[in-house]
Amino acid sequence: DEARNPLIISSSSNKEQRFYRDANRFVKTLKENHYIIDLESKTIELTEEGVKKGQFFFQMNDLYTQDNYILLHYIKNALKACFIMKKNVDYLVDKDQVLIIDQFTGRILHGSQFSNGLHQALEAKEGCTIREETDILATITYQNFFRIYEKISGMTGTAKTEEKEFWIIYKTRVITIPTNKPIIREDMPDFVFLTLDDKWKALLNDIEKRYLKKQPVLIGTVTVDVSELISKQLKKRRIPYEVLNAKNHFKEAEIIAKAGNKGSITIATNMAGRGTDIRLGEGVVELGGLAVLGTERHESRRIDNQLKGRAGRQGDPGFSRF
Repeated sequence: DEARNPLIISSSSNKEQRFYRDANRFVKTLKENHYIIDLESKTIELTEEGVKKGQFFFQMNDLYTQDNYILLHYIKNALKACFIMKKNVDYLVDKDQVLIIDQFTGRILHGSQFSNGLHQALEAKEGCTIREETDILATITYQNFFRIYEKISGMTGTAKTEEKEFWIIYKTRVITIPTNKPIIREDMPDFVFLTLDDKWKALLNDIEKRYLKKQPVLIGTVTVDVSELISKQLKKRRIPYEVLNAKNHFKEAEIIAKAGNKGSITIATNMAGRGTDIRLGEGVVELGGLAVLGTERHESRRIDNQLKGRAGRQGDPGFSRF
C-alpha cells in the first residue's frame, strides 16, 4: 500500500523559521479569487490577482524573479497547507506537534515528516513550534529496493486484486490459499444517496435497528472527522459506542476485544481493517454475526476488502455494506 512513497534517508536542515510564518500570514489574507486549486493533483497556484497581492504584501516588484524563488517555495507550501491539507484527515495536532495520519492504515506515522517544507508550513498554520526541516540525502522506490534481492515473497489477504501489478513489477505470481471454512458473510450492494443528510440518516437508522436487537456493528470511516461526526449523532440518539482512530490509538486492543460482543457499536478508521481479529461474543452468531457498515469507498479497493473481512471470519456469519 505504501509503494507510492519512496524510502528516504534525510538529515536536518538549517532554514529560518520566520519564512514559514511570514508565508502563512500572507496566505491567511487571501480570498478565493487569489488562487486556483486542482484537487485531483493536489496542487495550488496563485492567480494574477494573488501574485499582485503577494508583491504588495512582501514589498517587491516581481515575485517570479530568480532572487525570490525561495520565498515562492515557502508561499506554495503555505498555500497547500492552508487550502489542501485537512486537519484530522491528512494530519492531526497533538501536544504542539503535527503528526501524519497514514491514509491506508489510519494510524499515526511517528517520526515521519511531510517533505520539502510542507510539514513546517503545517506547523506554522496550526501555531505549533516549527521544527527543523530535513534535506533528502538518498532516496529509492520500494519497487527498486525489493528488486535488489534475488528472491522475494510475501503474504497478505488482499493481493489477488493486484495480481497483474505483482507480475509486471516483480515477476512474482499470486497464489490464493482457500479459507479454512467457507465464507458465509453477506456482502450487500452499495447504497448511494443524493445528499449527505440522507446518507447519514440511513446509516444511523441502520445502526439503531441493529443495536436494538443487540447485533454488534463496526462502522468503518475514512477520516477522523467522519468518525467524530457519527459519534456525535449516536450520542444524540443515546446509543453507546466506542471510537477507534488515530487520536486514541492507545486504546486499540481494549476496543477491539469488545467489538464482537452483543450490543457493541464501534466506529473506526482504517485502523480496524487491518490485522485485527474481532471475536464474536456469546449469542452473536444467532443474531447474524458482526455487521460491517462502511461510510464510503476508499481510494484503494484493498482497504475496503480488509474492512469487510473483519466480519464473517472462520466460517462465522456476518454482513457488510458500504
